[in-house]
Amino acid sequence: MNTEIFRTYDIRGIADIDLTNEVAEKLGRSYGTFLPDNAKLIGIGRDIRLSSERIKTSFVNGLLSTGVNVVDFGEIPTPVLYFTVHKYGLNGGVEITGSHNPKEYNGLKMLVGRNTIYGKDIQHIRKIAEKSNFKKGQGNYEEKNSVNDYITDVLSRISLGKRKLKIIFDSGNGITGPVINKLYKNLPFEFEILFAEPDGLFPNHLADPTIPEYINDLIQRVKESKADLGIGFDGDGDRIGAIDEKGRIIWGDKLLAIFSTEVLKKHPGAKIICEVKCSNGLLEYIEENGGVPLMWKTGHSLIKAKMKEENAPLAGEMSGHMFFADNYYGFDDAIFASLRLVEILSNTNKPMSLLADKVPSYFVTPEIRIDCPDSEKFAVVDEVKEIFKKDYKILDIDGVRVTFPYGWGLLRASNTQPVLVLRFEANTEENLNRIKKCFLDILKKYDFIKI
Repeated sequence: MNTEIFRTYDIRGIADIDLTNEVAEKLGRSYGTFLPDNAKLIGIGRDIRLSSERIKTSFVNGLLSTGVNVVDFGEIPTPVLYFTVHKYGLNGGVEITGSHNPKEYNGLKMLVGRNTIYGKDIQHIRKIAEKSNFKKGQGNYEEKNSVNDYITDVLSRISLGKRKLKIIFDSGNGITGPVINKLYKNLPFEFEILFAEPDGLFPNHLADPTIPEYINDLIQRVKESKADLGIGFDGDGDRIGAIDEKGRIIWGDKLLAIFSTEVLKKHPGAKIICEVKCSNGLLEYIEENGGVPLMWKTGHSLIKAKMKEENAPLAGEMSGHMFFADNYYGFDDAIFASLRLVEILSNTNKPMSLLADKVPSYFVTPEIRIDCPDSEKFAVVDEVKEIFKKDYKILDIDGVRVTFPYGWGLLRASNTQPVLVLRFEANTEENLNRIKKCFLDILKKYDFIKI
């Protein structure tokens, strides 16, 4: 078993190599053994990757053999799985999904109770798997559908204005298409879904709304159709991307800023949690609106835990994970986030571009990903941090974010892929390139990093 599949906040690897039937069954046994003795009913969901049903079947067989009962909710987005755990009072849940990774990948997002596990708990499951000392029993298996209950629930949480909107969605052949179609048919909007049919081959583009090349079709369709808004989803529906009526990308930090405006009206002085890739413009905007910005580590499990610790009503990431504890359950749900966005837009006559432009803007790069072996990436970040800390103020809660007089630069190791993640922001384009060059000149010294 490849121990590198046990990542910071989920289990993930190449499906046909790292997640064979034998490994998947062992993971089911390990998760079942890890669960508290009183955890007897677990929900299971899966995305539409070609390997997901195979992995699910083997995982469930292993889980049942530990005496745990399983409710299989079939092909559903990750947030719908989260919803079922919260709504039906289950003792935990597992979504079989590769999220936004290339099609050959797959993985498992796991909850114990209502909490997504991460860090030491995932490593504990690894140790159980290695020792192979599993609980024994025989659980019961049943199948249910929770999509209708989910749709009823999220629709009850929004209050639409009178404005009629035209919306273009892009589900990227991921799992969200059928749910979005069923949900938005209940609303008085004109809408269209690109690549709505779930297809684990992702024949049009990978479902990742943070990569500009994957949302070109969405951008073009928004402009051609004169839509008010474009919304993209990742493969399992927990990450959102947005396009304004001009065809411009609204990055995750600006999207979080837009959401924060309404949330802070209801929760003055509240903490709004963001992560280390987010713009200084977001921090300034939250403060201007009476909130307290709190920067934290990247990762959906880590953000959710921090939200509970800080009693924060809202959090978000550059990657498009949006977390609403304000009138919701506190987990990341791109489908619900889309409803909150159209709720805001339907209650104003202002275009989406104007809402985005209220947030202070600087010269900034998108998230940059550079290939780096899993075995090397954390060491590289540590070495770069030591170089910068001699002369600059740094934030090292997650990688290294370096403050310059005219901007900042970030380097961190991805917890889901063999890549280094970078982002840069500055007050001028010249200074942006200057910061970028500082980082890339250091990384060029590593012969295993191709820039």
